[in-house]
Amino acid sequence: MVASAAGQLRVHPVCSPRSTLSQSTAILLTLVAYKVVLIAIGVAASRKTSDASDFFLGGRRLGAGVAALSASASSSSAWTLLGVSGAAYAWGVASAWIVVACVGGFALNWFVLAPRLRRHSAEEGSLTVTEILAGPVGQPWARAIRVVASTIVLVSLLTYVASQFQGAGKTFAETFSMSMESAVLLGAGIVVLYTMLGGFWAVSITDTLQGVMMAIAAVALPIGALAQVGGLSGLADGLAAVDVAGYDSGVRGLGGASAVGFVVGLLGIGLGYPGQPHVATRFMALRDEQAVITGRRIAMGWALVMYIGMITVGLCARVLLPELADKEVAFISTTRAVFPPVVAGVMIAAVLSAVMSTADSQLLVAASAVVHDLAPRTEASRGAMVWRSRAVVLLLSVLAVGAALWGSKEIFSRVLFAWSAMGNAFGPLLLVLVVLGPVRPAMRMASIVVGFALSVGAYWHPDLSGTAWERVFPFVVALLIAWRGSVRKR
Repeated sequence: MVASAAGQLRVHPVCSPRSTLSQSTAILLTLVAYKVVLIAIGVAASRKTSDASDFFLGGRRLGAGVAALSASASSSSAWTLLGVSGAAYAWGVASAWIVVACVGGFALNWFVLAPRLRRHSAEEGSLTVTEILAGPVGQPWARAIRVVASTIVLVSLLTYVASQFQGAGKTFAETFSMSMESAVLLGAGIVVLYTMLGGFWAVSITDTLQGVMMAIAAVALPIGALAQVGGLSGLADGLAAVDVAGYDSGVRGLGGASAVGFVVGLLGIGLGYPGQPHVATRFMALRDEQAVITGRRIAMGWALVMYIGMITVGLCARVLLPELADKEVAFISTTRAVFPPVVAGVMIAAVLSAVMSTADSQLLVAASAVVHDLAPRTEASRGAMVWRSRAVVLLLSVLAVGAALWGSKEIFSRVLFAWSAMGNAFGPLLLVLVVLGPVRPAMRMASIVVGFALSVGAYWHPDLSGTAWERVFPFVVALLIAWRGSVRKR
């Protein structure tokens, strides 16, 4: 029981042996069914994967619904479900700035980047974002840019994938009597299997399924949680009752320059969207202009539902469960508190599978960086590219599992580091290339290196990490460099 200004709140019991058995059974059955579906998708997609274009871009035949949902899901997942709801739990209503930042980032991607990048990549025949950033083979600096960009992709995406594996481990640990090690290994094994089998087609279809499951959770759980706290008025009263040090003021109780810095730093998350290779590849794979328009509508609606829903969950958890030791289990704990055991079990299992399947997009892009962007290109290598890509997916997964088990334990900060690093390195140059046209090779390299270096430097500085100095300043500087290097400015 939790008391608030809204009155006594009823929380479903989850601790009795019978409840635990019912929930565990529901989770197990849902999990098995979902994993069988994922593997079946991988097997089916493997029949459509005959060359590198199929493995990395699905032959550029992606429809609007699959592109929109898979791009949305692969840019969110563990960070959105566990990290954003956890931030709302910790910060109160100040976390609403995340909604503005992320929905703004979706708009930047779908209105500015997507239509131009689709045309640009098709005209040049590019299969990866790195290939677009480096320019034609043989151009000055092209090889050096490929090496630098691919290294950034590998470092950032391995951090990202490890965070997804860790998100699944937290969910398992909260739900089953299962160690973190076993949970991470189980989930990673399934992801690796269907990604190796079907490549881009398998990843896109499974991420679409993931996007649907996430949207269902983002609607059902906030409604259930709001009902428990007494609606919006009960939530407002409850937040006022548990407010600590002004965290529910909208700026975490900060004032003056600190408040401005907090808001700008969060809004800077939106600037990272154009520079995410695992998202940009979906735009490159769209089949035509109409798919861009339809996909834009779907993606924007999904983003609004998802981020508003997760903020609502975190705020309700702040009232319902004020004593959580780990803020990033707010989503899971609220699910178990709000719904009966069987319903909660089904939702947790579905979301767990969704969290795990996000890693597939990052693994595929990281593999393309090694096999397509770094390896020497010969006729023999092109023929073996699909099999070499599968081997690289396996190797990278092993490294990500190790990082998940022995690295930092906070999902929110690790994902935002990888997000900002890639966003500041690639986003400014990519936007200038598709909007203004060619950029001189030396300025391409400078934009990438400066954006990445400033972002990493700020991340490692305790006073600058997580602020506008990490997320906004590097982006602006890199954008100015790329703009100055543009061959024709319009």
